[in-house]
Formats: sequence, structure tokens, C-alpha cells
Amino acid sequence: MRRGGTWIQRWRVPLGFVCAALFVLFARPRPITLAVGAAISLLGLALRAWAAGHIRKNSALAISGPYAYTRNPLYLGSFILGLGFTIGSGQWLLGVLFAVLFLGIYLPVMRVESGTLAELFGEDFQRYANAVPLFFPRLTAYRAGDNRTKFDGSLYMRYREYQAALGLLVAWALLIFKAYYSK
Repeated sequence: MRRGGTWIQRWRVPLGFVCAALFVLFARPRPITLAVGAAISLLGLALRAWAAGHIRKNSALAISGPYAYTRNPLYLGSFILGLGFTIGSGQWLLGVLFAVLFLGIYLPVMRVESGTLAELFGEDFQRYANAVPLFFPRLTAYRAGDNRTKFDGSLYMRYREYQAALGLLVAWALLIFKAYYSK
């Protein structure tokens, strides 16, 4: 599993670009699907930004901010962002493709990363993993030790999370162009 997860970890972003191109090609956006999809995508983008400001990759176990609700808020944010883009495309069949690709790519990645965190943080991670779901968030915040870490905007820049916002702008520009100018 670790080897497969590592391959998927390396290729998930390029695969995302290929999938986005296919989505734009087959999309049939309409004003209502664009509006609803954009609102949902912005929620996903906001979740990713919030998560990026709370993670200190491989140096501290992230349990504050959105990590107090789900162990994978970045991926949940990506899912919500992709769901919005899929809705914006106006093609329900693309939703099926999105779900299959997301599960096929991110479920193995989340499992591999859980194994890595278990190795790095031992019992602290095990307690956290037992209390906080892998993907779908819990309703109340996880509280253990010192999880009052504040959002750090410099981490947003360090992890280049702004690239997700730029990618979203380009994708939505293409959908809007297709909806209004490409018939």
C-alpha cells in the first residue's frame, strides 16, 4: 500500500490537471450551475486556506483549526472544491467520474499519510486518529493537550496554497467562457 500511495501522491496533481481539462471539454455549464458550483468551490478553497495555516508538515501533529474536526481538511477542501467545479460543469456524469477519481486517488493517499504520521507521532497520533475521523468531519472540536495553535498566514504562502486559488480562477474562467462564448 505504501508504494502505491507514494505513486499516487506524486501523480495526483498532474492527474488533477488532466481531469480538469476533460471536465472543461465535456462541460455544459449554465448560469445556475455556475453560480451554485462557484459558491461550493469557494467553501472548499476557504477550507484549504484555513487548513494550510494550521499544518506544520512533519514537524508537529496538526490538531488545531480544521484538524480538530477532520484529519484531512486539505483533502476535504479539495473534494468540496472539485464538487463545486463538477456542479458548475452542468454534467451529472462528470460527477460520477469525479467521485471515482477522488476515491481512487485520495483514499490510498490518506491511508499512506496516516501510516507516516503514526510513525512520526506515535501514541499522540493514535489518540488523535481514534477521536477524529479520517475524512468526514466530526461535529465538535477535538481537544487534547495544547491544540490552541493559531492560524499562521505565512504557512499559506510557504505551502503555495495560493496556487489552488489561481487554479480555481483559471478553471472557472474556462467554464464561464464555455457557458457564454462557446456554443
